Amino acid sequence: MKSYRKELWFNTPARRAFINITPQVEEALADSGVREGLVLVNAMHISASVFINDDEPGLHHDYEVWLEKIAPHEPVGQYRHNDTGEDNADAHIKRQVMGREVVVAVTGGRLDFGPWEQIFYGEFDGMRKKRVLVKIIGE
Repeated sequence: MKSYRKELWFNTPARRAFINITPQVEEALADSGVREGLVLVNAMHISASVFINDDEPGLHHDYEVWLEKIAPHEPVGQYRHNDTGEDNADAHIKRQVMGREVVVAVTGGRLDFGPWEQIFYGEFDGMRKKRVLVKIIGE
């Protein structure tokens, strides 16, 4: 069995962002040489997420609005975590809701997606360097 590891790095200019990382994952898969197996993609930071959904701007807007209703950034004093001097408790909650990782089957050397599925990096406390792990195993 083959094993391949790659890190993707992001530094978003805004506090929040959704970035389609499917092309980078597909590139890692091609580099791995794996034809049948699994790809794990996970955010390696507790205020960022990886998830699968449609690459549609209206949906991304709806996520932004919905997440802000669930865990509004302000007032920052509403969160006990922020008593430590942080201002990112909302980002931790948003990450928990959106998820840490995705696993995608590899079939015939390609990501085995359903219709419209794409992999996204969700940033909830940006403006600093963070990484995503891509781990591929298979034959």
